[in-house]
Amino acid sequence: MESINRRNFLKTASTGTAAMAATAPLVKSGLLAQSPNETINVAITGIRGRGWAHARNFCQIPNVKVVTLCDPDESLFAERVADVEERSGVRPKTETDLRRVLEDKDVDVVSIASQNHWHSLTSVWACQAGKDVYLEKPISHNIFEGRKAIEAARKYDRIVQTGTQRRSDPFFVSAMNYLHDGKLGDLYLIRLLILRSRDSIGRGKIVPIPTDVNFDLWLGPAPWRAFIDNRFHYNWHWFWDTGNGETGNNGPHVCDLARWALRKYDHPRKIQSVGGYFGFDCDQETPNTQNSTMQYADGSLVQLDVRNLYTNSETGESFGTLFYGTEGWMRVTEDKWETFYGRKNEPGPSMTREEAEAQLSEELNTRGRRDQPHFYNFIDAVRARDRRILRADVLEGHLSTSMCHLCNIAYRVGRTLEFDSERENFFGDDEANRLLSRAYRYPFVVPEEV
Repeated sequence: MESINRRNFLKTASTGTAAMAATAPLVKSGLLAQSPNETINVAITGIRGRGWAHARNFCQIPNVKVVTLCDPDESLFAERVADVEERSGVRPKTETDLRRVLEDKDVDVVSIASQNHWHSLTSVWACQAGKDVYLEKPISHNIFEGRKAIEAARKYDRIVQTGTQRRSDPFFVSAMNYLHDGKLGDLYLIRLLILRSRDSIGRGKIVPIPTDVNFDLWLGPAPWRAFIDNRFHYNWHWFWDTGNGETGNNGPHVCDLARWALRKYDHPRKIQSVGGYFGFDCDQETPNTQNSTMQYADGSLVQLDVRNLYTNSETGESFGTLFYGTEGWMRVTEDKWETFYGRKNEPGPSMTREEAEAQLSEELNTRGRRDQPHFYNFIDAVRARDRRILRADVLEGHLSTSMCHLCNIAYRVGRTLEFDSERENFFGDDEANRLLSRAYRYPFVVPEEV
């Protein structure tokens, strides 16, 4: 397996993506190699939640058309088709089987927002079919799949963007610039907070498969089982066969911020995770409370705190990040970052979202707000046929997603683990290593050789 330590990361990413990511938060797109008037046709796979956001974003970009909506649940089509047609004037086709989408030579891009357990396989198949890919986080259901997604992107020379849209957000760029300038001293600890209460999913029961759902296609790589009424839309997040819990759901966003701040291009060396499911009698397999600590080879620490039961906020919001340096610390929410210095926590520089956008948007060539610039960035890279333009290449996504997978594996085996970053396996732990991949249900198999 190809090593991904920092030296080899920079060397093997010969087109320069890694070097840019390591030295600058954003790369201005510049002139496009192909005409911006050339239409790019996009197919969205997985259209209920995040996929609907994908469609709305692509509809706003000039000369980009959403031509196909794909989902195994046909009941979603009427509303989504009408929405795309109203926004763009284009009435998209519908498909339940993504393999027919991949056979369509008119489709240039596949935008993936299906269940986690479908993400990497869809990306691999799309690259093999000659399509570029926008790949929602987490990019994989396990670490093996993430590596295969990278290999397919490189082998078939495809543009693959990870949906960690904070990479294209001037507000988060301003915070990273401050940290990278060393104004907090040396970073030694980052705390990642996901404090979002969620209700019980209850006890499910086996029911007939809905007539408008192709359940075989919905399950895909996962083992066959009966249709259970509380394991379908969204609740699939809370079962190991299809999801990765809250750690793998929102965790990739904040883990990506930690990696970005630390400029890490290897995996954590030591991982521990404790938690459980508290408060409700229900079928959920994944924890609703989980506290994980990751330590890199240089000693720097990342702590991921997930609390889905009733909880307080530690940052003014339920989703925040705390950066600790040898000179002071920074609190980052979604709309403001603040710094504090010394034993008395004396306030230092701060910045609001509006201030950051006013200062950086033009310089960084961002268009729109929130996640819109990330979709523009992807389309720019597709037109230019240059993955150096990407702000969240698939390898970045793999490294950030894998942090969450490592935490979940440590939680599931119930002990501290040590991970070999270059070989991407655990030292002397067969039980943990078995959780790096999974058994696949034919023909929905993530291949060893892509």
